[in-house]
Amino acid sequence: MLAEANEKLTRAGLNLIQQALSIFDSDLRLAVCNQRYQEMFGLPDRLVTPGATFEDTIRYLVNKGEYGPQPDPEEAVRVRVETARAFEPHYMERQRANGRWISVEGAPLPQGGWVTVYTDITEIKLQEQLLRARSEELSGQLFAHAERLSLANRELAAMNAALEQAKRELTEIEARTRLTTEMMPAHIAHVNRDLVYTYSNRRLSSIMPGVPGDVVGLHAAQALGMTFERIRPHMQRALDGESAVCEITHEESGRRIRVALTPDPGLVDNSGQEQGGGIYILSTDITEETQARAALMQTRKRELAAQLTSGLAHDFSNLLTIILGMQEKLHRLPGLPAEGAELVRATLGAARRGGTLLQRIGAISGPRELRAEPTDLAGLLDDLALLAGPSLPDATRLGIECEDGLGAVLLDQGAVQDSLLNLILNARDAMGEAGGEIRLSLRRRRDTWLEFTVEDDGPGFSPEALKHGLDPFFTTKRGAGSGLGLAMVYDHATLCGGSVRLANRSGGGARVTLRLPLRLAQPQQHGHLVLLVEDDADIRTHVRDMLCAQGHAVLEAESAQDAEALAEIEGIGMVLSDIDLRGGDSGLTLLRRLRARLPAIAMGLMTSLPPGAALHMEGARHFPVLRKPFGPEALGAFLGRCEVAPGRSLEPLA
Repeated sequence: MLAEANEKLTRAGLNLIQQALSIFDSDLRLAVCNQRYQEMFGLPDRLVTPGATFEDTIRYLVNKGEYGPQPDPEEAVRVRVETARAFEPHYMERQRANGRWISVEGAPLPQGGWVTVYTDITEIKLQEQLLRARSEELSGQLFAHAERLSLANRELAAMNAALEQAKRELTEIEARTRLTTEMMPAHIAHVNRDLVYTYSNRRLSSIMPGVPGDVVGLHAAQALGMTFERIRPHMQRALDGESAVCEITHEESGRRIRVALTPDPGLVDNSGQEQGGGIYILSTDITEETQARAALMQTRKRELAAQLTSGLAHDFSNLLTIILGMQEKLHRLPGLPAEGAELVRATLGAARRGGTLLQRIGAISGPRELRAEPTDLAGLLDDLALLAGPSLPDATRLGIECEDGLGAVLLDQGAVQDSLLNLILNARDAMGEAGGEIRLSLRRRRDTWLEFTVEDDGPGFSPEALKHGLDPFFTTKRGAGSGLGLAMVYDHATLCGGSVRLANRSGGGARVTLRLPLRLAQPQQHGHLVLLVEDDADIRTHVRDMLCAQGHAVLEAESAQDAEALAEIEGIGMVLSDIDLRGGDSGLTLLRRLRARLPAIAMGLMTSLPPGAALHMEGARHFPVLRKPFGPEALGAFLGRCEVAPGRSLEPLA
């Protein structure tokens, strides 16, 4: 609305100017003109409509006789168009076919194109003729003409000042618009109908690392590289007049990008032909949103699976218990034939295997809490090599490669180690007795992903395994496996917002890529005075020692009543309380009361209650909760989550 109002005001101001004015853009198309321009040259409406070409205007004036008789009208048009394309300042005076004289003054614009002012100087020319023809009789008339000329000059100066003011305002509007687009955390651009960028803010390289910083003038294929082929069908839909939104993965960085394409219909001239047009593009990095969405979806799948299997697993577990008991009694019967004893042993083995399967189903479908903590990746892989070594035969070698300089990252160490060990053992089984090399590599993909890759020298995945390998219960081990190994790896990856990919190497063998979100561990926070509330003396001593080792000073309280009295001491930066205090109020009740009195102090709870316990769930709705038992690293990461700036209250974490 503001831009439309400014445009109307600008046009109204230009129409008050007694001179004719036109502005053509860098493509020699009319951008704006005033009413005097049409009146001076008798132009039809189609030639004063934005988008009208300079060539059509010159051709009309030549054919009308504006430039006098021309032996070759088309050559005259060509010469004037080529002169205009030079975009050089010019001034000229010429007599029109109707006998009147005009001056033509043109000046180029910084963004391309030019502005031209046409002034009727017939009166000045008459004065010059009178001076030449009747110099002795013009003393009185000369004075009158001089006054008129002076007035005309003053009017011209005023009009030029108004024109300069309009130009400054247009420049300021353009600068504000560009500043706004540069501040947006997204890539905003425009391409013409040939898919060549005509505008772009400077955000493309931050959304898609590796692409050129300045893409104006480049074709979309040249600017976007391999990503262009994924967007091209949606661009074609936008060129056909249909808005389109797509999500793509930028392979070089692994980022997830949402691209919104809005058609630009351009302008339609009096003949019904479209002029200009193209596509407006808005590209946004939605990597974190996609990770959270994948984690939420996997959590919902797990909840649904838990609901479907909990009752069945309970009944099946009871049945297995009965079967095991009956088979044990049968096995102890005297005089049992050897064939019967063999059947009993097979039945017992199958029943026990069913029990193991139930435990794995419970692990993959039951509630799971990710416990991310600062992790030294090199140390994690060293520990993994020690764990996997005894399980590998002599003919199988394990090679581990870790990118340097990764530093400490936030990971669920146990889950990641279990996943990688599962992949290593799967690779061992795939190679069999012949053995070979298992290669585990870790690298960072830009600033978005941690990528673990496990490769082997085995036969690789079958087409069916590539398609269903991550499905629960799918196995190629013919009864020797449960089919839950890769499914559990996939479950952990998706809970973190990551992914698992199965592939075959070009030279033979399998490749499994585990991709997890890269979240750098925060540096150690400055020490605080911590009020520690714990009713178990041994636990209180253990937690106090860990806090002191991390540079914090500690005040200890055994009950909520003692803690409320100590909370009055000045300088306390955090309260860490057990959630289930013996006698009196719980830790949750204590923190709620302290929050009302001390909103600027960080607060957190710790507990050994399971996540499904009512008090645990209620506490987690209001405060961060740390599960017991925990070590120094987990405690340090938890304190980082609870940090709060002075004067601000800590937001509850669900």
